[in-house]
Amino acid sequence: MAQKRAAPWLHVSRHGGSPLQFDTWLVYLVASIGLSLSPGPNGLLALTHGALHGRRKTLFTIFGGAVGFVMIIALSMFGIGALIKSSVVWLAVLKWLGGAYLVWLGIQVWRSPPIAVELGESRPLATGWSLFRQGALSAATNPKGLLFFTAFLPHFIDPGRGLVLQFAVLAGTFVATEVLTEYMLASAASRIRPWLGRVGRRFNRACGGLFAVIGAALPLRS
Repeated sequence: MAQKRAAPWLHVSRHGGSPLQFDTWLVYLVASIGLSLSPGPNGLLALTHGALHGRRKTLFTIFGGAVGFVMIIALSMFGIGALIKSSVVWLAVLKWLGGAYLVWLGIQVWRSPPIAVELGESRPLATGWSLFRQGALSAATNPKGLLFFTAFLPHFIDPGRGLVLQFAVLAGTFVATEVLTEYMLASAASRIRPWLGRVGRRFNRACGGLFAVIGAALPLRS
């Protein structure tokens, strides 16, 4: 009787048990930091909630966003895993399409207006669950997030390694950088708002340029 072949995300890695090469992980870490620092709905939400409710209570918002990001990373990554199971050629196609999307996204961020946070006179009370839900929905219902990770992750997936372990490393790395970045935004909310008003456009151009460089360079990696 022929032995059934295990799904690619369940088999044991043939590379010494490591889910990612260290240099690949370092590139991903730098890209994740750039993504976390770039303007986005969850960063703006953390900034706003930090100013309204304080950094401690904004942790509910931040951890809700972390759950939302894990959901869209899982949806993107395991969808990609099912696709490259049928043909590794699709991985190369996704890399080039993803690189083009990242360049386009960089141009959009470059051209976007500065972030502005307007606070009213009243400071409404909010429960922890309400803040958590807002953070989770902000991340999980943003179609740009799903498109971004679908474009971004193929550059770091190795079809010869277990997909579950790669998911744990990639999702964990991004969520860690996102949580730290959003917590810093919430902590510095009162000081960072005037700064964004002054240099917000230059900040957007720096982040947009980073996306464009990553998008152009990643498809060329072997």
